[in-house]
Amino acid sequence: MSLKRTLSVALQAAAVLVVVSLVVGQLLGQPVLLSYVETGSMQPTLAPGDGFVAVPAQLAGGIGPGDVVTFEAQEIQGGGLTTHRVVEEAERGYITRGDNNPFTDQDGGEPVVQDADVVAKALQIGGSVVVIPHLGTVAMGFQSALQSVQTWLAVTFGVRSFQGTQGLAYIIFGLSLVAYAVDWYLNAGSRDRDSRDRSRDDGTSVLAILGALALVLMATATAAMVLPAGTQEYGVVSAEFESENPTVIERGTSQEIEYVVPNAGLVPVYAYVTPASPGVDVEPERLSVASRGEASTTVTLSAPDETGYYRLFVVEHRYLAVLPPGIVDELYGVHPWAPLVAINGLLGGGIVGVGLLLLRGEPARIRSRDSRERPPLYKRLLRELYR
Repeated sequence: MSLKRTLSVALQAAAVLVVVSLVVGQLLGQPVLLSYVETGSMQPTLAPGDGFVAVPAQLAGGIGPGDVVTFEAQEIQGGGLTTHRVVEEAERGYITRGDNNPFTDQDGGEPVVQDADVVAKALQIGGSVVVIPHLGTVAMGFQSALQSVQTWLAVTFGVRSFQGTQGLAYIIFGLSLVAYAVDWYLNAGSRDRDSRDRSRDDGTSVLAILGALALVLMATATAAMVLPAGTQEYGVVSAEFESENPTVIERGTSQEIEYVVPNAGLVPVYAYVTPASPGVDVEPERLSVASRGEASTTVTLSAPDETGYYRLFVVEHRYLAVLPPGIVDELYGVHPWAPLVAINGLLGGGIVGVGLLLLRGEPARIRSRDSRERPPLYKRLLRELYR
């Protein structure tokens, strides 16, 4: 492949990845490196449709006045992801406001934003948000088109699974197959003409095939660890009296609640359930959950001395049990994302390493039945997977 062709393909792939990451981030409720705003509440910093670099909350470090954060709102426009600026630190969280709004979100009825609500922080350089103009406009148009296609497919075939994030995965997979088929058809003639001139070293590198397989495996593993986990909110009322309702707690006292961690997968997992706000205790914090099983821990919620409504949080992280628990504990102590990186490295590196060991780095080529002998089964299987 020529340098010009390589650059063209790389730029097209990058553009698709950017748009897909934006759409998937909105569907999952968790920005994937990039995000955007849909309204004018952050003007002039961010106009409707402008994008920005979204640093995950786990990596963003401390949050303070002046930071622009994306958080899970409770009341703003019916709830959902909202990007506003932190204007003040309160006793139990942050006061936020859109740059174009005359009053704070909390003046409008939004609860104080806590650390557990924040999913990302906008990247700022020199105190200014790094803005990507019109990036969100493209993503919203793409998302609207995808939703229309998903709805049409669901109605036409009578299958609900074409909708939502699962349906999005089906569509992307289907489009990739169509793109491959079109590319194969358009290049069939040139392959026939050039096949006799190819040397023994020509063909697609096995390393590229194994790399693609490794990426698919790592993406699947990451989804299995990240999507079922997250933050659990408890709305607690600190009251003057006792109640049978476990979230109505007499002020100054505590109430225990069972927290269940299910595992619908075939691979056992380690789950870490930890407090994410004051007034919460968890014991034990680490659970081992068997395949197709569940485990539980005890969450203790403490009501403040002052009566009122409070939001308390626990956060759950889970990891596939492919590493010894002691190693996962050590990595988790460094950062909650460290076990995720190590597990993906093990799975992806394992696929590439075993593949290279079995195939010895030989190039993968499509051979003619008339001119070459039938390739071994493992190469034919790799060829089908690569397609």
